[in-house]
Amino acid sequence: MEHLRVQANSATFHVARVGTGKPLLLLHGWPEFWLTWEPVMARLADRFTLLAPDLRGFGDSDKPDGPFGPDQHAADMLALMDALGLRQAGIIGHDVGGALMQPLARQTPDRVGGLFFFDFVYPGIGPRMAEPDRLNNIWYQSFHQMEMAPALIGATRESCHIYIGHFLRQWSYRRHVFDDVLEAFTDNFLKPGNLAGGFAHYRAAHAGRIRMMKGEAPALPPITVPTCIRWAEHDPLFPYAWTDRLSETFTTLDLKMFPGVGHFPHREDPDRASDEIAAFFKRIRWS
Repeated sequence: MEHLRVQANSATFHVARVGTGKPLLLLHGWPEFWLTWEPVMARLADRFTLLAPDLRGFGDSDKPDGPFGPDQHAADMLALMDALGLRQAGIIGHDVGGALMQPLARQTPDRVGGLFFFDFVYPGIGPRMAEPDRLNNIWYQSFHQMEMAPALIGATRESCHIYIGHFLRQWSYRRHVFDDVLEAFTDNFLKPGNLAGGFAHYRAAHAGRIRMMKGEAPALPPITVPTCIRWAEHDPLFPYAWTDRLSETFTTLDLKMFPGVGHFPHREDPDRASDEIAAFFKRIRWS
């Protein structure tokens, strides 16, 4: 595994790279950083060049000065592709990564060989996000916008360990899948600026999510890039039933349930996740 420092879009990004072959860019969610992809990267390194950046605000990449949402992350990733000399790449993402893949694919479809998503927010979820029986699942999105949140969570190593560990376990169906890296995840979020840096996404995305919950989100053009989505069977945040409107956003869609996993399919079942990724990019001849 190589660890690169890459200048792009007036920032420095940490990128983990391994393998040979066509490039795949892997985009993490919250509360994650590049390390979440390591099991998948190890399994695909004989077929693809895997590039896993820390998004701005996360890991060892630079931090934003304020709210920093999907459109800004998409601009970063396009600039990062330029800096890495990638004319085109297959894009894989989850959660926050999945959010930024949508503007990236709309704005520069010619730069995207194909899109592979695990569970993420898309406009068709609409008002269901705010239904009363969902409120206990989305409280953190409001908390992350409060100025006090980074100080409270990062007050001690124990408080950070408890907070980050809570989401990694509670959102997983296979509850202990992150146990072997929980100390590394705690270390990561205790680095200066990383808690606030990750929360910058929620601060930037808030207005758009409110519009979506009210049913007032603006109509966006559909994404025409070939798309594969494997949605977890047991995601407590994003139920599989919410996939019913994906075809309104993606015109060329391969959608299936990913059984036996929660919010982190790539970590909970990396063997199958890797097989699904490889099979999709082979089908669209990006391999």
